[in-house]
Amino acid sequence: MFNLLSMIVGGLITGLLARFLYPGAVHLPLGQTILLGIGGSLLAGLAVSWREGRPWSEGFSRAGCIASVLGAMLLIFIGRHL
Repeated sequence: MFNLLSMIVGGLITGLLARFLYPGAVHLPLGQTILLGIGGSLLAGLAVSWREGRPWSEGFSRAGCIASVLGAMLLIFIGRHL
C-alpha cells in the first residue's frame, strides 16, 4: 500500500515539476500529470539502467529526481510533436 501511495505522490511531484519547467503552457488534468511523472521516472530508470548495464536500483537520489523530471519533459515533447 505504501509503495503505491509513494509512487502516486512521487509521480505528482515529478509531473508538476515537468509541467512547470517545460516552456509553454501544458494543460493536463491531475490524473494525467501523475501518469506523466510516473512515465518520466520509468523512462529515466530504463535509460540509466541501459546505459550502465545494471539492473534497476532502489532508493531516492537527487540525480534520479532530476532525470525523472527530464524524462517527463521528454514525454511532453514527444506528445506534442507526434
